[in-house]
Amino acid sequence: MGRERLYLYDTTLRDGQQTAGVQFAVSEKIAIARALDAIGIDYIEGGWPGANPTDSEFFAERPETRATFTAFGMTKRSGRSAANDEVLAAVMNAATPAVCLVGKTHDYHVTTALGLALDENISNIRASVEHVVASGREALFDAEHFFDGYKANPAYALECLRAAKDAGARWIVLCDTNGGTLPQEIGTIVTAVIAAGIPGDRLGIHCHDDTGQAVAGSLAAVLAGVRQVQGTLNGLGERCGNANLTSLIPTLLLKEPFRSQLETGITDAALAGLTKLSRKLDDILNRVPLRSAPYVGASAFTHKAGLHASAILKDPTTYEHIDPALVGNARLIPMSNQAGQSNLRARLASMGIEVDPKDARLGAILDEIKEREDRGYAYDGAQASFELLARRELGLLPEFFSVERYRVTVERRRDARGRMGHLSEAVVVVNIGGERRLSVSEGIVADGSDGGPVNALSKALAKDLGPYQCHIEDMKLVDFKVRITHGGTEAVTRVIIDSEDSKGLRWSTVGVSPNIVDASFEALLDAITWKLAREGVQPA
Repeated sequence: MGRERLYLYDTTLRDGQQTAGVQFAVSEKIAIARALDAIGIDYIEGGWPGANPTDSEFFAERPETRATFTAFGMTKRSGRSAANDEVLAAVMNAATPAVCLVGKTHDYHVTTALGLALDENISNIRASVEHVVASGREALFDAEHFFDGYKANPAYALECLRAAKDAGARWIVLCDTNGGTLPQEIGTIVTAVIAAGIPGDRLGIHCHDDTGQAVAGSLAAVLAGVRQVQGTLNGLGERCGNANLTSLIPTLLLKEPFRSQLETGITDAALAGLTKLSRKLDDILNRVPLRSAPYVGASAFTHKAGLHASAILKDPTTYEHIDPALVGNARLIPMSNQAGQSNLRARLASMGIEVDPKDARLGAILDEIKEREDRGYAYDGAQASFELLARRELGLLPEFFSVERYRVTVERRRDARGRMGHLSEAVVVVNIGGERRLSVSEGIVADGSDGGPVNALSKALAKDLGPYQCHIEDMKLVDFKVRITHGGTEAVTRVIIDSEDSKGLRWSTVGVSPNIVDASFEALLDAITWKLAREGVQPA
């Protein structure tokens, strides 16, 4: 018996856009839609045409996709026909292959929120779906507040579903709109819906994460028989977000019983691009990726404890539920003051460095790490700086250049309009193979506004490194974290900088000093040095 087809429906561009602080530009929505299509998503919900200028423009410019492009709207309003409802007309005029309409299925919402008679709401659902089907489009019905409605009045909730089904809806999507229904309840209710005559291959699931169980609820619905799953990349969505597709997809493809019983449109090669896709979305939104995110987070396959690292060296399955490469992620053995020789050897091996277990330099590296962490350094979150430390101790780090001096000034001043602002300027002098180079830069960020002293330093340091310039031009600083490790007049500042290049490689470096600028400069230096060492650049 062959595997059943499970369809994946992405609503990042619609429901995900309702995340607090998220507002996509048209160009960003196009980029995300293309990335979703490339990975093999079946349906891409682009937004609500007519609801705002961005969504209307996006549907006019939407890219051609293999995925079924879907416009979202609501069932017609009372007092007019479906053909004469201008709100529904805007959705239909987007000319998408599929249209998803949301309608009430909880009797309390019908009578209280809409102020309608229960029969009138059912008539609106039926007429709206019939209108979509008559236009030759694929119709989907989002049964809003379905699980709460079913618990309050199962007969009415099911009657709403039957109205959509009989009107020709291809998919009837059961929505846990408030996100409060637990997975066991979802499974039980889906089973009851199928028993009442709505087949599983016509049902979808749409869960919100208000109890932190949207993924679990979606999986429970799939086990009960639904064959469409809705969610968003990185769990974006209103309030606490939606079911996270970056967790759902690998679970459905790699875990039993889903792997052997179901198939999706996502290939193994596409799955291996999942981590990159997740980080691409965060990059578009200018958000720091969640390190602890399942499957795709930077810490998802990080093994800090010495006991864990020792076992990982013998067999990775001892502390890893999948091979991280399957989702495009990587194993990390961090260094910290909990580290032992197992961690150290594993980390060195991942760097391509084999050291005899009896080599005395291993103990020296551990002692140096623990002494530096006592001063405020943190290498479990700054692996690139650890690698440089280890290479120096082992005599494997070339000296690419030296910094002779640097200076940063911050000036407060008024502009031509009399507005008070500030300007940071940095001067850096480096020595490359006996040649001195001086660079000057101002701290001005991408939008033309004033940046800070670290921004100025970063630009000055990377402005003219002569023979190394071509290797660092694609570098960018993507995150900057500051922590005070000791208080009072002897405060010590720890700075961790995350850098990224055009190939999607991301690395973290650390600097520590009583002076925040000096700590930042140390981390910036490490970031560039690690990039050069990583690419095997030979010193000038």
